[in-house]
Amino acid sequence: MLEGERLTKAFGGTIALREVGFSVRRGEILGVIGPNGAGKTTLLNVVSGIVRPNAGAVRLHSHDITGFPPHTVARLGVTRVLQTPRLFPGMTVLENVMVKAHFGTRAAARDVAAAREAAESTLRFMGLEHRQEQPVTMLGLQDKKLVELAGALAPRPAVVLVDEVMSGLNPGEIEGCMLLLRRIREELHVAIVWVEHVMKAIMGTADRVMVLNYGHVIAAGPPAEVAANPAVVEAYLGVSDPGQAAQAGT
Repeated sequence: MLEGERLTKAFGGTIALREVGFSVRRGEILGVIGPNGAGKTTLLNVVSGIVRPNAGAVRLHSHDITGFPPHTVARLGVTRVLQTPRLFPGMTVLENVMVKAHFGTRAAARDVAAAREAAESTLRFMGLEHRQEQPVTMLGLQDKKLVELAGALAPRPAVVLVDEVMSGLNPGEIEGCMLLLRRIREELHVAIVWVEHVMKAIMGTADRVMVLNYGHVIAAGPPAEVAANPAVVEAYLGVSDPGQAAQAGT
């Protein structure tokens, strides 16, 4: 469904991505992890059209979308959830999600009623219908993040790019978000590319995990396999033996 082929991006003399390749299928969660500065957010920026790669290609349904502007990428079916929610403070929850639905699909763009229907349906799925008339300024962090996610889902995308949605949440809220991401995968059959630093969440939710370090892919595969990979352990903890890592984490 969504593929990246040998994606390379440099900022001056710093190579943020070096020939990164990945793929994600319908109804699959691909987790992307790595130390700070590994290139994770740059990868999402390249896929979503915010940043153009120096080399490589992004394909959606086998069609090359490399370098398309973000609004075009969204219209084609790839939406984005930002780490820090960007909501319209003067609007209600429903209005915020309607804006995303309105600009995210051609049908909703032609019809305000269609945008409202898409927004209300998404808020019901998210369990936020009781908050739809509230100003977003009255929401806590978790609900603001959920509204941001609802805005990404309302246009009925094929793929959602999720950037550290667990950041700032407490353990109970993290568990709730894990369950929600599973529901999105299982009930909406949306593909998710998910950058995250909360290891428990990503290892317990993702179908596959890809690890970046200094712009390189150093491991990819099922979560348990990746967690036991010595290269991954060394990248995170500076030791190459998983047994040493376990002792270091106690």
